[in-house]
Formats: sequence, structure tokens, C-alpha cells
Amino acid sequence: MEAIIAYFQELDQHPLQRGAFFVSTLVILWALESAFPLLDLNYKKTKGRHAALNISFTIVHFVIHTLLAIIILWISDWTARQQFGLVHWTGVGVVGTIIVSALTMDFFAGWLSHFVEHQVPVFWRFHIIHHADNNVDVSTGLRHHPLESVWRGLFFFMGILVSGAPMYAVMLFQTLLVAATGFTHANIRLPEKWDRIISYVLVSPNMHKVHHHWKQPYTDTNYGAVFSIWDRLLGTFSSLDPASIKYGLDRYYPNEKDEDFIALIKRPFQSLKETDQKK
Repeated sequence: MEAIIAYFQELDQHPLQRGAFFVSTLVILWALESAFPLLDLNYKKTKGRHAALNISFTIVHFVIHTLLAIIILWISDWTARQQFGLVHWTGVGVVGTIIVSALTMDFFAGWLSHFVEHQVPVFWRFHIIHHADNNVDVSTGLRHHPLESVWRGLFFFMGILVSGAPMYAVMLFQTLLVAATGFTHANIRLPEKWDRIISYVLVSPNMHKVHHHWKQPYTDTNYGAVFSIWDRLLGTFSSLDPASIKYGLDRYYPNEKDEDFIALIKRPFQSLKETDQKK
């Protein structure tokens, strides 16, 4: 356990190792999508071109996240010095610290930030870019407008502050979040029983696919990122037969533009007029 803690405590100083984990996760899930597809996706051109578009957002996110990491480190160090936050007030030990920190950060940066994005119009404008993807696969988890990363970062700051998470807990959770984001967006078919069992604790692929259904109110459910307990406790959980799911939006966004990078970047700053889309 000490070796694990020491490794994650300094992982923020090793971007190549973090990058290797990120890339290997994408590659493994990409392969599983081909072997066990959930749905037959209809890419406008090719799966590779679709992925290249979504991965393009990662380049911008990398710059933003590098700046946010400085603040994350400062907040984590401050909570340690001041003994501020749940893990310091409760004295739950190393394992307890990891669990409490993960749950708290997942609530703020996962469920709450996502819920707010769907409820507050100005945030929804930018989050639409994520939902505009008509072919949800592992690369869709990378598809977020750059400005969305900024306020999601603010919610992440809240999670660290409230939990008092030390850096090893922060890095453990971020690593888990990367894997979970790829897993829940991947076009992977799990045995129905497995998926259902997983969804009692963690967000499962089928559970998150409901959130990407083109029709609201399904879009406004299943906000969780890693743990499913928040949706179940707060009444935002829903289920749907994966065979009936169709991706994209039912209003606001012209689906023929869902793979146009420039259009996606500009869209939040334009008037959101409802479109008459028929699936």
C-alpha cells in the first residue's frame, strides 16, 4: 500500500506515464468495440475520422488541464496544512481517505457539475457539443468544448476542498475517471446481467448510453461519471433497452454538423434555435 501511495502521490509529475495510461486505455477499448459492438454505428465517413475529430479536443484540453493542475496541487496542499476537509475531520485512515475522496470528487466533478450543465442554459450551450455526437464510442468521452473544461475544473476544486483529498487520492481518482469515461462511452456490449450488476455501484456502459439518447427526458438522467449511487440516491437514474437507443440531439443542433470541428467550437456562441429533427 505504501508503494502505491508513493507512486500516485508523485504521478502528477510524470505526464508521460499518465499519457501512456490514457492511450493504452483508448487502444484496448477501441479493440473491444470492434470485437463486441453494442450498436452498429453509422459513421459519416470512417471510425478513424470520427475519432480524430473527437481527439482534436484533447489537444486544447491538455493545455487547460495543465493550468488547472497547478490549482489542484495548491488546494490539496492547503487542505493538508489546514487539516481541512472530510478526511481530516473524520480521521478515516489511508483506505478511508481514498474512498471518501473518490466519492466526494465524483459527486462534485461528476454528478453535480453534469447536472448543472443540463439545468443552466449557459452551461448547456457548451455541453451540447458532447451530446451532438451521433455515434457514441470510446472517443466520445474526449469530446467536450474547451470552456466546459474550465467550469468542470471549478467543481473538481470543490470536491478536493470539501474532501480534503491528498494528492495521491486525487491522482487515483483521476486515473479511475479516465478509465471510467472511456469504458462508459465505449460501444461495447456486455452481458446484460453483468451490465446490470455493475450499474448498482458503478456507471455501466448501458446506463450511460441512456444519457446519450437523442430524446429528452432520457438525456436528463444518468449524470454520474464513475459511481452510479448519486443517480440512484437523487432520483436521476433511468434505464432503457440499448436496442432502442439512438444518439444525437432532438433539438438545437444540426446533426449533419456533428463532425465539423470549427462548427462545434463556434456553436455555443450562436443562437440556439430549435430544429425539426426526425429520427
